[in-house]
Amino acid sequence: MAEVRVQRRLAAILAADVVGYSRLMEQDEAGTLAALQGRRREIVGPLVNEHNGRIIKVMGDGELVEFASAVDAVSCAVEMQKRFAEDNRSLPEERRIILRIGINLGDIIVENNDLYGDGVNIAARLEALAEPGGIYISAKVYEEVRGKYAARFEDIGEQVIKNIARPIRTYRLRRDGPIDSSSPARPAVSLPDKPSIAILPFQNMSGDAEQEYFADGMVEDITTALSRLRWLFVIARNSSFTYKGRAVDVKQVGRELGVRYVLEGSVRKSADRVRITGQLIDATTGAHLWADRFDGNLANIFDLQDQVATSVVGAIAPKLEQAEIERAKRKPTESLDAYDFFLRGMSAFHQFNKAANIEALAFFLRASELDPNFASAYGMAARCYLQRIGFGWVADRQREAAEAEKLARRAADLGKDDAVALSAAGFVLVNVVGDLEYGDTLIDRALALNPNLAGGWHFSALAKAFLGQTDVAIERASRAMRLSPQDPQQFGMKIAMAWAHFFACRYEEAFSWSQAAVREQSNFFMAIAVNAASAALAGKTEEAAKAMARLRELNPTLRVSNLKSFMPIYRAQDFERWTEGLRKAGLPG
Repeated sequence: MAEVRVQRRLAAILAADVVGYSRLMEQDEAGTLAALQGRRREIVGPLVNEHNGRIIKVMGDGELVEFASAVDAVSCAVEMQKRFAEDNRSLPEERRIILRIGINLGDIIVENNDLYGDGVNIAARLEALAEPGGIYISAKVYEEVRGKYAARFEDIGEQVIKNIARPIRTYRLRRDGPIDSSSPARPAVSLPDKPSIAILPFQNMSGDAEQEYFADGMVEDITTALSRLRWLFVIARNSSFTYKGRAVDVKQVGRELGVRYVLEGSVRKSADRVRITGQLIDATTGAHLWADRFDGNLANIFDLQDQVATSVVGAIAPKLEQAEIERAKRKPTESLDAYDFFLRGMSAFHQFNKAANIEALAFFLRASELDPNFASAYGMAARCYLQRIGFGWVADRQREAAEAEKLARRAADLGKDDAVALSAAGFVLVNVVGDLEYGDTLIDRALALNPNLAGGWHFSALAKAFLGQTDVAIERASRAMRLSPQDPQQFGMKIAMAWAHFFACRYEEAFSWSQAAVREQSNFFMAIAVNAASAALAGKTEEAAKAMARLRELNPTLRVSNLKSFMPIYRAQDFERWTEGLRKAGLPG
């Protein structure tokens, strides 16, 4: 019998999927099917033809499309997302059809007019990683389109993908302007006037992608331990993790983050054994100052973390008093199971999307069930509710606000010496409950415990702005940005800057900062609320009207008469100024 030769070819594969399809079908099966078929007929089909593509497969909630050109695939994806977004504007949020898209370039197998192989599988996995409305592409696609397609691509590092043996370098297409990430490197940041360090993400050496959260958690805890030392300047976790999965030049990291020292390492977890390795490098010279390996039982994980932190401190400042190191040590919980759920929650929380938020909340609540005295678990659960409210991911705001308050007050009661718990509790009490003075006090107490807590300085900046302490707010927002100069969530610090300038009657500056925040997060109520008002009072009529339309889209119930329930503004004159700006922007009474 003659051997059947498998047909292969190189192709760019676009995988698209509808977000929340099951929910849409449950709400209105006939309407959802009709709307999706209409989109396919009027948008997807014509765009695929226009970009020389071929629809290979249509599933209930998605499509698989083949292109001969990676540039055509990316261009089609961008236009598809734009057209879907335009059609969604007239629909209530719960009825919107939103896509995720993944694109890969690779070898595919052709059989019976269908496509198979890793080239297809990777595209589908990238689509699953993408946020709603987002586009993720593989490094192969990026190399083909860079310089040929005007867009901003963000390197988000190597992603561990289910059923794919090797990590896949992934890029996210950003919506904030036609600038390619092949533009010049990030500018150098000057060194602070005290010893400074960044702890880069540790490699997961466990051979199990599911343990990635554990390796990330080790880095977060070591960062926290070091950040409690007042004489040491420690870069925040969010900025350090922008280098995750990337081959980096330590000297470049030092220049971009403005630090003298960089800690690299790895974590291997096998059954109940853990191995942590670390090496400390002088980023100004590239010299290795210290390297070591720490082995122990999982039950002694906190002792292993302490050993790493102590060794780093010893290498930087040999004469440091041991008492200072001892004060930096704190076991967050005695329950290893609770600690494991907490690490899983932190991993999900930093993904910053609705599905991950739901997952993170469940993990934090489970951690608090296993250890009812785990203050940080309550604080982070409260922050999950705050994130949900800020992005409009809630159906019953009043009920979820009450849950957030209950969790925040529990965190505050338990976390007398826990900076993470106190800052989270304070931030929730400020923004959700409107308890500005008590919330501000909690955040100040957290910063006294941990002066390197970038999130704490960010939270404090917003609290001080709402209290009318505008100069203090600007100084604290600036400090937060310096502690986390590459933070993917820096939009929150920019929001604090915007409100501070707004209450100081510097409307142009407020508009500029709020525009920067909105470019990073176009669905965040607090950013658009100051953007609309500052634009109006700065005389930018068109920008104000545009921001107001988006604000009303996010919250159709918003009126001048109910503004008090949406923003925790302390001084009457500040609230009146904001109300005036929103009236001028077009908010009805």
